[in-house]
Amino acid sequence: MPDIALTAEHPAPSRHCSLILGGVRSGKSRLAEQLARACGQPVTYVATATASDGEMRERIAQHQARRPSDWALIEEPLALPEVLASVCREGHVVLVECLTLWLANLLWADDPGRLDAELAALDALLPGFTGTLIFVGNEVNMGVIPVNDLARRYGDLAGSLHQRIAAQAEQVVLTVAGLPLVLKGPPLN
Repeated sequence: MPDIALTAEHPAPSRHCSLILGGVRSGKSRLAEQLARACGQPVTYVATATASDGEMRERIAQHQARRPSDWALIEEPLALPEVLASVCREGHVVLVECLTLWLANLLWADDPGRLDAELAALDALLPGFTGTLIFVGNEVNMGVIPVNDLARRYGDLAGSLHQRIAAQAEQVVLTVAGLPLVLKGPPLN
């Protein structure tokens, strides 16, 4: 991975939002973790995954093993905007892993009112938060259109969510095969 533009000598401004996108096992999580570490500020890791099966438990364990022990951890599968409102602050980094799992959790909860409310709350929070906020999301819309209506809805919601965050983010990076491609913002050094 390349050196990261944000460092302890060049900290993030009072508000900085990054969106790191990529496919499964693309390197997006490692890049987001590098960005968070490079800021030289306290980090809160917000995990949205739920251990629904053995394979997911293994994925979660890999993330846990990689995570620095001095990072705070909040595990919240649904109430992401509420958590962000409580932890985003000047001089602090919040890493959200991951937007698309959060969205899947909301869809699985099968409460359309809650889904709409959580998305609206996140949209309302983004313009005014302080600190550094790093979102990780799976880019799910680069293949064929699914035949299943729930899968199509999920892809549409994920694409819209990523677009809304990207519009407000200072940095957007797509990772492919462990290589970052900066779509928006300064290059990674």
